[in-house]
Amino acid sequence: MFGQPARPAAEPPAVPRRSRALVITAAVLLVGFLLLTAFASFWTERQWFDSFGFGGVFSTLLWTRVGLFVTSGVVMGAFVALNMYLAYRFRPYFRPASSEQDNLDRYRGAVTPLRGWLLAGVSVVLGLFAGASGAGQWREFTLWRNSVPFGTKDPFFDRDVSYYVFELPWWHYVVDFTMAVAVIGLLAAAVVHYLYGGIRLQVSRDRLSPAAQAQFSALLGLFVLAKGVDYWLDRFDLLNEEGSLITGMNFTDDKAVLPAKNILLGISIICAVLFFLNIWRKTWVLPSVGVALLALSAILLGLIWPGVVQRFQVSPSEPDKEAPYIEKNIAATRAAYGIDDVDVKRYTSAPELDAQLAALDADTSSVPLVDPQLVKQTFEQQQQVRAYYTVADVLDVDRYTLGGQERAMVLGVRELDQEGLAPGDRNWSNLHTVYTHGTGMIAAYANQRPGDNRSQAAGIQWAEGQEDGQSALAEMEGEPYEPRVYFGELSPSYSIVGKASDGPDVELDLPQGEEDDTSAATTYDGDAGVPVGGLFNKLLYAVKFGEPNMLLSSRVNENSKILYDRNPRRMVEKVAPWLTVDADPYPVVVDGRIQWILDGYTVTDQYPQSERESFEDMTDDSLQQAPGFQTLPTDEVNYVRNAVKATVDAYDGTVKLYAWDEEDPILQAWRGAFPDVVQDKDEIPESLMSHLRYPEDLFKAQRFQFARYHVQDPKDWYQNNNRWEVPEDPNDKDNQQPPYRLFLNRQAEGEEEPAEGQVWSLTSVYVPRDKANLAAFVSVNSDANSPDYGKIEALELADERTNGPALVANEIASDEDVRDELFSFDQGGINPRYGNLLTMPVGDGLMYVQPLYAARDSSESSYPILSFVLVSYGGRVGIDTTLRGAIADVLGVEDSETATPTEPEGGEETPSEPAESVNAQVRKLLDQAAAKFEEAGAAQREGDTVGWAEAIADAEALIDEAVELTDE
Repeated sequence: MFGQPARPAAEPPAVPRRSRALVITAAVLLVGFLLLTAFASFWTERQWFDSFGFGGVFSTLLWTRVGLFVTSGVVMGAFVALNMYLAYRFRPYFRPASSEQDNLDRYRGAVTPLRGWLLAGVSVVLGLFAGASGAGQWREFTLWRNSVPFGTKDPFFDRDVSYYVFELPWWHYVVDFTMAVAVIGLLAAAVVHYLYGGIRLQVSRDRLSPAAQAQFSALLGLFVLAKGVDYWLDRFDLLNEEGSLITGMNFTDDKAVLPAKNILLGISIICAVLFFLNIWRKTWVLPSVGVALLALSAILLGLIWPGVVQRFQVSPSEPDKEAPYIEKNIAATRAAYGIDDVDVKRYTSAPELDAQLAALDADTSSVPLVDPQLVKQTFEQQQQVRAYYTVADVLDVDRYTLGGQERAMVLGVRELDQEGLAPGDRNWSNLHTVYTHGTGMIAAYANQRPGDNRSQAAGIQWAEGQEDGQSALAEMEGEPYEPRVYFGELSPSYSIVGKASDGPDVELDLPQGEEDDTSAATTYDGDAGVPVGGLFNKLLYAVKFGEPNMLLSSRVNENSKILYDRNPRRMVEKVAPWLTVDADPYPVVVDGRIQWILDGYTVTDQYPQSERESFEDMTDDSLQQAPGFQTLPTDEVNYVRNAVKATVDAYDGTVKLYAWDEEDPILQAWRGAFPDVVQDKDEIPESLMSHLRYPEDLFKAQRFQFARYHVQDPKDWYQNNNRWEVPEDPNDKDNQQPPYRLFLNRQAEGEEEPAEGQVWSLTSVYVPRDKANLAAFVSVNSDANSPDYGKIEALELADERTNGPALVANEIASDEDVRDELFSFDQGGINPRYGNLLTMPVGDGLMYVQPLYAARDSSESSYPILSFVLVSYGGRVGIDTTLRGAIADVLGVEDSETATPTEPEGGEETPSEPAESVNAQVRKLLDQAAAKFEEAGAAQREGDTVGWAEAIADAEALIDEAVELTDE
């Protein structure tokens, strides 16, 4: 009123056409990049499968998922669109005037011109969500389509187990999907009816139009009917329901929950009929009463009544009430985990301390003393040759027939370790075109005996390595094997291989000869790998790995291939995504190639009445690596079979899967879906068969369940008075002791002499729950060529006072002789490391054997040296540089047999250690140092302080000299 007139607000400046063009261009480029990324991921995955000959697996998986996606999406989208259309089609044409309708008029005016687009958009979005959910059910659908009978029926409904494993999960999805479709269709229809006046909330009567009432009645009837089917399926789920006592049907489920499910099923059907009748009756009284009755019954019968039965009928006399159900749970669990035929024998450990040394030495000649967990550094320092090679953290154990004798070996693949390169050398060309592969195997005789296997020697005895005389695996093959390792557990993420037609080799290979400073070069010429010589594949892989050098580098030429996804376990998981793969692939040399062998399991959590448990928890111990790939939403299982043996060629990546348990119904179902993936068992080469073994993860799962399910009487099982458990690892208090592979003398029942001689076995022990004494020794025949392969034998200790691993470890550590040796270690700056504490039946009792390693913590170049062997037998402890000597110490006798000398006489080297070998010189010095430490211990026990000090000084000087040689 009193000031200047207000100026009109300035109009916002118009957006220049150039800016709009830039925004549109940026959006198009972003969408194009996202589409290119998605296509690159899809196309390169398809290329990977084709390169290994498994394109059919990719196609089957793709079209199965696409089919489920389209079917689920179309059903959901069409159903929602139909209900929205019907709600609009039968909208009331005359709407009484009211404030509610006046407010809705504005929305109707805005929506009406776009109603077709809105209907299509809502339907498509909901269809996409439903399609994604449906595509995720490919496993359930595939098993349902290819189901085969188990030949075993459940004890309650008399249905074949295949119904629970193959059919029930799929039908649950179908019913849940139907209920979801009904609910979402109802909500969509309700929104349209409300918008167009079919629903009026602000009136006292006639809130629903006749059309809305009919449509809602039909949809609610469909939902309640589907819920009734769900109640019917829930009856069968009781056989896999986890309870506080067992997995499966129990007394309360049988007497209260099952009748409640039947009653609720009947009420649901009645409610559904009432809703369908309401389409014509136009009254909500009866449907409302039915729904109220269903809700009240669900609370009373589904929640309160089972609690009453459990509290007043079961709890006061639970052992008697639950006994029949526990009995069925025991039988099902033992069958599902394959422990129903374990041979349990009573065993008394009564060692004869006046036994002959020669007899005990013969029984223990194959005992593994090289600990796979401790010798990684030893393998690397003595055999890796270059810093960019390494071996696995925990080495593998296998057996080979050499000179007519089966020998256990600790071995590892010399794989590429790009972290060993100098930081300045880690450029793209080096990482992906030069340092592309590992080379060769490293193997040591596990029993501390050289190739002739006649007598033990101090230190590790090499079977396969870089020095002369260390070629046992190659000699076994009759000719050198292909050493290059392009596919391994530590392989790089991807490598570009293949040289130009007129270009030089650029891939670095292992130099020939220890003193040869020149670098050998090679070129991969295997069949695996995806060609990347063309611009199209270059572009896609550049996008996949985010690396423009693939397009720019001259190292990517017309002959180039790209190798990726090269971990053997990952490869098997991809070509057989329905397998749970064992966490520990192991390498073998067979038919001139290094092959990785893997075990594949078929698992389910739907085996009726079987105890369900986490697969990771069952297989966890101090050596457990990353858990295997799981085929279930969770890792809980209640059935497992070693259905498949797989191999991956370390050079060209060839993947082969062989059926092992051909009777397994789950494997048969998957073979029906993927008919060309798994080969028959009789196609396994004979040379490969000798290296197949009983898998560790399966044995761990079995020993976990057998710890409780060795008890078959329901009342004893309930009382838990004879429950076993796997003991803690004496060297790792927070984890269970792992199983160990060794040769065992198997005896036939009632016979004194071994029935089979020494059998390659996987072994473990049990202790009573929360106790440290030994309860049982368990082993499984691990020789795939034996007719008793997979036979589990448990020796149950008759004497409950037999010491378990923890007590024996304490007994060894507190022994006076052992303390004296460790004292000499401390004086020399040596760190003692205890190896595997092995338990085995020897003679008339149980013998414990443990290697003792030593390493200097003050030197980066130091590595564990196998210095002593500890033995506990008959309550006595022995220590010596060899197992035979330690047994002689236990028996209190002199070892008259001349062992391999620890210090060569006359300056002559053993045949396996050439004079010019640096490793041999280092080993000789360390052996001499170990002898000096032993001399120091003897002087200390005799009270000779001067002799003790001189010996310690000599030992330290020898170790320093060895360290200097290693550094050089």
